[in-house]
Amino acid sequence: MRLLVTGGAGFIGSNFVQRALGRGDEVTVYDALTYAGNMANLAGLDDAYRGSAYRFVEGDVCDGDLLAATMVDHDAVVHFAAESHVDRSITDPARFVVTNCQGTATVCEVALRLEVGRVLHVSTDEVYGSIDVGSFVETDSLSPNSPYAASKASSDLIALAYHATFGLPVVVTRSTNNYGRFQFPEKVIPLFVTRLLAGGSVPLYGDGANVRDWCHVDDNCDAIDLALRSGVSGSIYNVGAGNEITNLDLTGRLLSLCGADESSIEYVEDRLGHDRRYSVDTGRIEALGWEPQRGFDEGLAETVAWYRDNPGWWGKGA
Repeated sequence: MRLLVTGGAGFIGSNFVQRALGRGDEVTVYDALTYAGNMANLAGLDDAYRGSAYRFVEGDVCDGDLLAATMVDHDAVVHFAAESHVDRSITDPARFVVTNCQGTATVCEVALRLEVGRVLHVSTDEVYGSIDVGSFVETDSLSPNSPYAASKASSDLIALAYHATFGLPVVVTRSTNNYGRFQFPEKVIPLFVTRLLAGGSVPLYGDGANVRDWCHVDDNCDAIDLALRSGVSGSIYNVGAGNEITNLDLTGRLLSLCGADESSIEYVEDRLGHDRRYSVDTGRIEALGWEPQRGFDEGLAETVAWYRDNPGWWGKGA
């Protein structure tokens, strides 16, 4: 399959690109190389996949002309490109609306015009909002509580509207929190790990009792690939790993893995609109044959080891 991967130099996108190339797909990465897009995440691919199997195009998803010129002759689009950090969305929400909403509309419009066979739109469980008990299913209403989550919910609806109105073959995945290599150190796991490895403290929001489900990036990439190839057009697939823990528990595990103790925790004022708990039902993606392969303790230890072994990647503010 010939894939166009938007945001393919980012965290999840770059992991997906490497796995797709390893499976024999041809991949074009389309990325604007903003602060979270890093060519180091794609290092070695030019040499490893010479010829037509891999190429990189620097471009903004809102640039319809360049996107169209790049998308020609591709079988499918995997749309990762997005502004994705909640804290940044609180200080600059307009940027999230432009990239996540206008960018998704541009991707869908170009794909429709070029008659691309499938658009896989990558989203987040944050679109559902917070849930005290139980788990969200794909048919639940959306109740986003941050500008980031609202922009992603809007982008989901834009993509699905292109399916309903124009017949564009769209599939949406909504994943819980991801972790693994190449994650920009503003998200909690790489932020805490890099600070602890450097001998610093870690800022823990509020009482630390907010609950998140942690899915290894490899497992999410497998789910995205499965939904891309086998998902039903117009459908949504939740992706989660069943690793629900509090932020305080997560912090304790990271302290232990990094050889630090509780004196390294700095409790800070809670984030505005901080959702208390996320949880999604994954029965629909499991029915396609997916299940998570990485145990959380194993995956977290491997992730910490990767950051420890690659200080040059994050030490430059990667």
